[in-house]
Amino acid sequence: MWYSENWKDYELLDASDGERLERWGDLILIRPDPQIIWKGAGKHPLWKRADGIYRRSSTGGGAWVKNQLPESWTIRYGELGFLLRPMGFKHTGLFPEQAANWDWFSSLIRKEERPIRVLNLFAYTGGATLAAAAAGASVVHVDASKGIVAQAKENAALSGLGGAPIRYIVDDCKKFVEREIRRGHTYEGIIMDPPSYGRGPNGEIWKLEDSIDELLELTSKLLSDKPLFFLLNSYTTGLSAMTMHYLVDLKIGRRFGGVTESGELGLRVSSTGGFLPCGASSRWVFER
Repeated sequence: MWYSENWKDYELLDASDGERLERWGDLILIRPDPQIIWKGAGKHPLWKRADGIYRRSSTGGGAWVKNQLPESWTIRYGELGFLLRPMGFKHTGLFPEQAANWDWFSSLIRKEERPIRVLNLFAYTGGATLAAAAAGASVVHVDASKGIVAQAKENAALSGLGGAPIRYIVDDCKKFVEREIRRGHTYEGIIMDPPSYGRGPNGEIWKLEDSIDELLELTSKLLSDKPLFFLLNSYTTGLSAMTMHYLVDLKIGRRFGGVTESGELGLRVSSTGGFLPCGASSRWVFER
């Protein structure tokens, strides 16, 4: 399991009965998590003192049933700063488990003595974008949500990266990739974090399991002749780490060689020392 021990402003305090007890800066949140199937294990005293509680509805969706949170607040991960907000479907605007991946590719970028161009697809609020830029890469950040891209720019400013070589694109990721192929543009590093479900430009519904093969095939064509890394993330239950591993080897490893590693991302539960699984990643790196 991959995890980061470098968080100071985030902590998974406890986990029980389908819920996480988390510290985000000075604020305490309780949010649902379907991976937490054990019961009666929540002993931390802060369960009774949460500033925000999100509860799922039996009819679908959910809501913040307790919300004493500010409209927004900030936390940091090393030199990176993030603006957080209580959002729909339990989100805050950041997935802290992804810090393990930020550390991984940042180390690769910093070792290079050449310019590194990174493409971040489904880039959300820019955690990976900022980590890559802070490590010295130029980044193209693509997401279909105008509001989310605006928040990514705010995060860049908080991180002292407002003037970094980051190009922000509001677009459908597949259509952007297809245009980049026609333009002949390439990248040394590519990050993909596609959602489990999505809607196409005409409202059509797609599932990641049905679309990932074509999407990965297209995106792999944007790797340069001297690539550095490729990262594929998934929070989709039906898309396991080893399934992604096979796909990445098939689409990228056969062409470039290199090494693929795949596994679960996790967060350490501080009250027990155990680890909560939080999605999966497949990492490919070109080894010279």
